[in-house]
Amino acid sequence: MEQVKVEVPDGTLTALRFGAGPKIAIAAHGITASAMAYLAVARRMPADWSLIALDLRGRGGSAELPGPYGMTRHAEDICAAATQFGQGRPVALVGQSMGAYAALRAATRRPELFTRLVLVDGGLPLPTVPGADPDAVLAATLGPAIARLSDTFPSVEAYVDFFRAHPALAAEWTDDMTEYVRYDATGPDGAIRSRVNPEAVRADGRDLLVEADSFAADLRGLAVPTVLLHAPRGMFGQEPGLLPEPLVAHWRDRAPHLVTELVDANHYTILMTDGPAATIARRLTAEEGSRG
Repeated sequence: MEQVKVEVPDGTLTALRFGAGPKIAIAAHGITASAMAYLAVARRMPADWSLIALDLRGRGGSAELPGPYGMTRHAEDICAAATQFGQGRPVALVGQSMGAYAALRAATRRPELFTRLVLVDGGLPLPTVPGADPDAVLAATLGPAIARLSDTFPSVEAYVDFFRAHPALAAEWTDDMTEYVRYDATGPDGAIRSRVNPEAVRADGRDLLVEADSFAADLRGLAVPTVLLHAPRGMFGQEPGLLPEPLVAHWRDRAPHLVTELVDANHYTILMTDGPAATIARRLTAEEGSRG
């Protein structure tokens, strides 16, 4: 693993490069995550590939990069990474959860930069109640995650233990997850906290709700071969998944170039455990034109 920098108009984005192969894949993570979420996937990439996992602005080593945030801004950063590391050749692209929406926007706006797109438990417009207050919905759905960003812990190990107790992770905890949490931890002993910028999470969460129709337009405009990998269990490790089967079926019938695959996992283990990670790597590095 090597830390690298992505040049963007207002500074530099931090990324982690796994591997040294000439074939390039760019990876975008979830709303409160970091590049380290892709450890398991990186280990399953073929030797002739490199995985460039981004710390999206407001997270990890990119926590100090300023807003505005939102999926269009993240998509611009993804495209900058694809341009820099692709060096004139298109690259593969994967995004999980929020990162799937940013990756979808990037692939729709700049299809010439990408050979294929893998959406991992994200990228489909989430149903909303007409007239609902986006801020109220945000508080109900992401409120606990945002509150956690302001919590402090007596030590890094206490922070790891906090994550280890999460119902979606506890039964399948791995060393990769420990390293993921350690990477996110910052601050002095007695006041360890997350590196994630709460302002970025609020802005991005609101964007996902308010701009739902724009993701529908992105899906209809897809011109890049795309696979959606979705999980039957959600953010707390229980059914239903974040993307219910009727929603997946709806977009499978309407989005060009989209195929779908159900992966036995929850919203987090679909990315961070060995079997699902191998599926992601296989889909991401499939031979040109392969859809199976």
